[in-house]
Amino acid sequence: MSGNRVSKQKPCHHCKSRSPSAPPGTATIHYEKFWLYRHCSSVQQRDMQAQKAGQLFSGLLAMNVVFLGSAFISSMIFNHVAITLADVWILLSILKVLCLCWITYYLLGTSRQPHAVLYRDSHAGPIWIRGSVLLFGSFSILLNVFQIGYSAILMQCKSRVEIVFPSIEILFICTQALFLWHHSKDCIQVQHNFTRCGLMLTIATNLLLWLLAVTNDTIHMEIESQLREVEQRFEGKAPFPHPCNESAACTCPNTTICKVFQKGYILLYPFNTEYCLVCCSVLYVMWKNVGRRISQHHIPHIKPKFKLQGVVFGPLLGIIAVIIGICIFMLYQIQATGSAPNHQVFVMYYSYYIVLLPLMSVGAVIGTIIHALEKKELDTLKNPTRSLDVVLLMGAALGQIGMSYFSIVAIVATDPRDLLNSLILSHSVLLIFQNITQNIFIIDGLHRQPFTAAINARPTGHAGEQAVPSELPGEEETTSSSNQEHTEMKEEQNHEAYDQRRVNMLELGQEIRKVSLSYIHSYSHLSWKRRALREISFFLVLCNIILWVMPTFGAHPVFENGLEKSFYGYSTWFAIVNFGLPLGVFYRMHSVGGLLEVYVTA
Repeated sequence: MSGNRVSKQKPCHHCKSRSPSAPPGTATIHYEKFWLYRHCSSVQQRDMQAQKAGQLFSGLLAMNVVFLGSAFISSMIFNHVAITLADVWILLSILKVLCLCWITYYLLGTSRQPHAVLYRDSHAGPIWIRGSVLLFGSFSILLNVFQIGYSAILMQCKSRVEIVFPSIEILFICTQALFLWHHSKDCIQVQHNFTRCGLMLTIATNLLLWLLAVTNDTIHMEIESQLREVEQRFEGKAPFPHPCNESAACTCPNTTICKVFQKGYILLYPFNTEYCLVCCSVLYVMWKNVGRRISQHHIPHIKPKFKLQGVVFGPLLGIIAVIIGICIFMLYQIQATGSAPNHQVFVMYYSYYIVLLPLMSVGAVIGTIIHALEKKELDTLKNPTRSLDVVLLMGAALGQIGMSYFSIVAIVATDPRDLLNSLILSHSVLLIFQNITQNIFIIDGLHRQPFTAAINARPTGHAGEQAVPSELPGEEETTSSSNQEHTEMKEEQNHEAYDQRRVNMLELGQEIRKVSLSYIHSYSHLSWKRRALREISFFLVLCNIILWVMPTFGAHPVFENGLEKSFYGYSTWFAIVNFGLPLGVFYRMHSVGGLLEVYVTA
């Protein structure tokens, strides 16, 4: 299909300059050239060396940009006078404008050139990744809208940069989300080095935005200081505000709108960091696919589809875990929004985790043992998406594991015998073990070849299913009675409607029985290993979904219980939580995609 489509396009300057004796099929292959490797012995060797050189130079560009931005952000943290937050925003705005220029050029120029996109990576940019880009991008846009509104209300003590920076951020998020939605699968075959440098510049910009979001706690500190001042005034302990006091001048004139912007900003803050991480992963796969030529045996002829056949206990236990988790999450949110959460809510929250995490760990261990017992061949083909999935799973798990170790040290150094402290300690230990076992199970499953015996046996299954209606009782009787009623339609009009309803009910019962027999047939014909893998995978999918929902939509007991915050200090623990929490949320979301792939290929 792609060859027919490409042949209708106009030849580019590479095709015009080729030798007349070359075969016609070579017009679509453009090997890379680089000035350092002009004198290589063969075209393929020169192409490989040029590809490595292009990746090296674009990687050096990204490394220098990241180091420059990190130096600015670190200087802002340790020296507020020399480098301010506005200076960092100006640097990031310049980088975002450069990225916008390159993305616009790619959309309007590079991707529309003849033979630019000959191949598309079927594994790159799955629908759940692109959907998460749109979801987190929408929440990030709403976050910047809240930030603009909050700064506009306090315009008398805020700089104009605090309004301009979120506006450029909104434009950057919209353009990048559109770019990733339509071109995340591209294997671009023209302008290799320029495309690599543009992708690496965009990756570096997203990394710096994530780093700034992790370390910048100015608005959080401002909101907390205002809330503390309001509480002190209510208790009669705060002094009267002086007209020249900066905190008094930066108090919101309209408390209702100010509270909406403050609550919305705090609630949506993790989505921005999540958006940056997801975009970096998709852009990295695109960078690896620049100049890649996918051979025919790399393209899957039969792609496994997601079907809810052969699973019973996994969805049942997973739905129970989701329902209980939603109830606990709602109780926690009611307590957190009304006032500070009390002791019982924390006990209930951590008890839920202590019950759920061992079940997930046991399931992952059993699944890993079944993988070892299976005689499936390993998939050894080169797959950049799968390699990135493994790296992301291992790297994202470091967020929760790191936070758990920090909590363990804080609890052991204070009072581990307290009930809440012992629950937090158990939760931290179990979380580390669960992340490790689940990573082993997912990574082992991703490297297994999909099961194809069920696809080959599908016609016989359908034949057996088609034989089911002939065995159903009462079908001949219903047909004969309906024919008799048709001949005597004028005499028995009152009975016709009743018999028609009876026929419809019988047909409905036959369809239900046919579907039930088909489901039972498919379930019974699955081997116990495949059945167990599907049950475990589906159970872990639902558990990871509820463990993704709870911290994403506002349940942050690791920051609100006060233990680690009082031990490490507000700023230090804020940076640790903002580093580990988005990685933990990203890990749960990425685990869902990996587990679904394990379920489909089982």
